[in-house]
Amino acid sequence: MSRATRVIGRCAGFLLMISLWAPAHAHNDGDDVFHFNVSPNGYPPYLIVDGDRVSGIMWDVMSLILPKLGYELNARKIPRKRVDQMLRKGYIDGTPRAREWTTDPENFRFTDAIVYVEEVFFFREDSELEYHRPEDLFGKTVVTPLGYIYPELTTYFQDERIKRFDVSRDRNMFRYLLHSDRFDAALADRLVGKWIMRQEGIGGQLRSSSKSISRYGLRLMLRRDNHAFAEAFNRELENARESGELDRILADYR
Repeated sequence: MSRATRVIGRCAGFLLMISLWAPAHAHNDGDDVFHFNVSPNGYPPYLIVDGDRVSGIMWDVMSLILPKLGYELNARKIPRKRVDQMLRKGYIDGTPRAREWTTDPENFRFTDAIVYVEEVFFFREDSELEYHRPEDLFGKTVVTPLGYIYPELTTYFQDERIKRFDVSRDRNMFRYLLHSDRFDAALADRLVGKWIMRQEGIGGQLRSSSKSISRYGLRLMLRRDNHAFAEAFNRELENARESGELDRILADYR
């Protein structure tokens, strides 16, 4: 193979790579596609990913609102640790997120809350632990989802008065909790936890704390400069809330 042929081949490969990773907002003329992060594993019941099929509360809401704004909805599966960077650079247009879960929320724009998540502790059914205040978990190890921030517990995690063990898949939190004596509790959204327990058939083996540590609005997180889209989205979201369409979507997953 000649040197010129090798150079041409390398250039072609480079151009292909650029085309595959072109920023999501650089659409072709008339091609209004909204590239929405669903993450590889989803976040059921808010996002349920089964191969190429996506469903869940957030997906259904996006599927309702985006066509009204003139967009086609497209799913992209971005690992959690890369989402913020990919959003800033324009490889995706939006991702589900609470402000409180974001390291630098001022660098992004958030819509109004679509649904609220309530974070609670899950314990083994035979555990004597309960949660009323952070001191109840001093000296304990809590299984948590990778990449999430918990302002109420940050100090205790940092000085290890409460130890944190991160896992990349939410459903694995409960497996670790049930099958290892190293772990004392798992921290998850109440609805997410109940969904996983129902899917895994372990409802009778775990219980959740009556007290939550937080209640956050799950929103659509956008690039900082996407003000016009956020305003339009908020108007359609309010219309869906007033018409009862939003409640009907939520009822499907409760």
